[in-house]
Amino acid sequence: MSLHHSITPVTIKGILKAVRLQNLLMLVFAQYFTAVFLCNPIGDWLHVVIDSRLFLLSLSTVLIAAAGYIINDYYDIKIDLVNHPEKVIVGIDVSRRIAILLHSTFNLAGIIIGAYVSLYIGAINFIAAFFLWWYSNFLKRLPFIGNVIIGFLSGLAIALIVFLYPESGREIMIYGFFAGFFSLIREIIKDLEDLTGDEKFGCKTLPVVWGVLKTKLFIYVLLLLFTLSVFYLTSVNFSKIWVELNLILLLLNSIFIYRLILADKKKDFGWLSSYCKVILLLGILSMVFVI
Repeated sequence: MSLHHSITPVTIKGILKAVRLQNLLMLVFAQYFTAVFLCNPIGDWLHVVIDSRLFLLSLSTVLIAAAGYIINDYYDIKIDLVNHPEKVIVGIDVSRRIAILLHSTFNLAGIIIGAYVSLYIGAINFIAAFFLWWYSNFLKRLPFIGNVIIGFLSGLAIALIVFLYPESGREIMIYGFFAGFFSLIREIIKDLEDLTGDEKFGCKTLPVVWGVLKTKLFIYVLLLLFTLSVFYLTSVNFSKIWVELNLILLLLNSIFIYRLILADKKKDFGWLSSYCKVILLLGILSMVFVI
């Protein structure tokens, strides 16, 4: 597969692939679900859905995330040709020059729109854009720190809603913590999945530095800390629904641990990465029962 086309075609389909349209839709879904079910005790969902501030906040977040996906592909072409050759987009479906142009445009638009809603959101979007670029350019090739950055930014996408609905801050932060921590675990799983390419190109991810076994043990510890933290955060409001949700989380985590113990092939870690997405989706859907 050659990346050196005289003219690299640029199509809407290619751009949508580059920005991970499905992930962006999931982000929008998560933010609106949070606003409707955690920040709307009177049940007037239409009022929340048509809130222009929520639309602009979500749009600004999506633009920053899209820019992050593009720049990540831009820097990872060689590694992705080893790890996921069928998913290489930049240089194939979208030229490198167009990728940089889209990255800069999306970031600028995301920062400006965020600042229009709130200067705090604009500042956070600026910081997020910087860290996504730094992650793609350097941090993801270091052990753990890159994983933490992505986990933190994933949780932050939910936590941003608190600027619009501060009265529901506690519930929003619990779900932001949930999204962030489980995204962190998923990022480490993806490093296990991509071990071959990362090792070939000198990336010092946890699996490259520690090996598969020690990285698995580290994930077990993280998962234990995550579960205990969620139990503690929800124990303040010791209602029956939180107990039931925690028991479901414990079951889902048990399945995850079982599959991680058995995992030793690329496809096994790919399954676990997809399973993490399922847990994140179920976590978002659980908001229906909280308020």
